[in-house]
Amino acid sequence: MASQEADQHWKIEDLDFSRIALDRVRPDENLFYLVTSASFVESGSDLYTHNLVDFFRGDDEVTDWLSNHWELEELQHGRALRAYVRHVWPEFEWDVAYQGFLEEYATYCKVELLAPTRALEMTARCVVETGTATYYRAMARCTDEPVLRDLATRIATDEVNHYKHFYRFFRRYREQEKLGRLRVMGTIGRRTLELKSEDADCAIRHVVKTRSPGRATDTAYVQQLSADMNSTIRTNLNPGHTLKMLMRPLELPAKVQTVIQYPIMQFMRHVFLR
Repeated sequence: MASQEADQHWKIEDLDFSRIALDRVRPDENLFYLVTSASFVESGSDLYTHNLVDFFRGDDEVTDWLSNHWELEELQHGRALRAYVRHVWPEFEWDVAYQGFLEEYATYCKVELLAPTRALEMTARCVVETGTATYYRAMARCTDEPVLRDLATRIATDEVNHYKHFYRFFRRYREQEKLGRLRVMGTIGRRTLELKSEDADCAIRHVVKTRSPGRATDTAYVQQLSADMNSTIRTNLNPGHTLKMLMRPLELPAKVQTVIQYPIMQFMRHVFLR
């Protein structure tokens, strides 16, 4: 089964970078930061994988999937995005910028920062995959450049599939831990608040440091870049899909879900989508 899934998964070679419509993306500074920042975070995903493998050690189903599927696919996302950046903005010194990012990013990836229980960490993973799927769906919608749209759609599909695995593991651990909805909701809320966290900010800072060294210490400039990126995602996402993914671990009865859908949507708009 594992080898069959690997055989079916897309490869970077499936992307034809010679088809990139350079005139549609090269002048777009906002898109440059969206793609490059994502390439940094995805390329550093092995740090998170090692933490999760340590955290779930003893559960072979989870650790085997993390090591043999999740990590490999996340790293491929990073390589594909990096290849796209190099084709469109070859003057950008990706390796130099990434090295600086990685040194700082490694300080954020610690086992002690994971959730207190395995079920709650799987809840947090569902929130993170919701965020990444939303990001790449929005990236695909915000551009008419065909190669980037194809790449972003492929990554978004992967992130949804990752969500399904984490959700399945969550349900198993929830039963083992007799986890109540209030604790699940608390984790969803906290992790949602952290989605725009140090990861993205760290990536943007290091991209700026290499792209525009003179603006690296200009906090207002960096914050404006981040705001422009957030605006692009917010404008191009599908709130219904995002809301459904966020709420799913709560496993609420249909009537209750209908009642709380509006306040959760408002929470998303003011926090997750800010």
